[in-house]
Amino acid sequence: MADSQRSGCPINLTLEVFGDKWSLLVIRDMMFGDRRHFRELLARSEEGIASNILADRLKKLTEMGMITRSDDPSHKQKAIYSLTEKAIQLVPVFAQIGAWGRRHLPVSEDLAIRAQVLEEGGPQMWAEFMDELRVLHLGAKPTGAPSVAGRLQAAYQAVLARLGAA
Repeated sequence: MADSQRSGCPINLTLEVFGDKWSLLVIRDMMFGDRRHFRELLARSEEGIASNILADRLKKLTEMGMITRSDDPSHKQKAIYSLTEKAIQLVPVFAQIGAWGRRHLPVSEDLAIRAQVLEEGGPQMWAEFMDELRVLHLGAKPTGAPSVAGRLQAAYQAVLARLGAA
């Protein structure tokens, strides 16, 4: 066990990776919002992450093997961030956290709809979403399954349209 770890408890070790206020939100935005560039992550953050905090979390998540950073071929000063397999395997965790939050916290309908769709879709949908993320982030071969990200986005748009019409 490394000196920087408080214990070898799996919950403790997981919290040492994700226990800060922003790391899971950065992964969430990459996973569910397809935000792959620094500026996208910064400007489209619902919670308003500061640029220095985002830079720190991207560095930390890269060091922990949760994301990778590569040069953007379309712009020499941009980087593209991608989820690793370790991060992609968090989909069921995100689904469960979202389900718990919907049951126990005062969530907003528009931001909770994706969690609802994931919860209702269950493990089969989670597996399909992980496969889709592997195509987008790891270059895996497409499976031909309907897009889970597309279904999540459509549900979100439908709620926004309904709320806007209300």
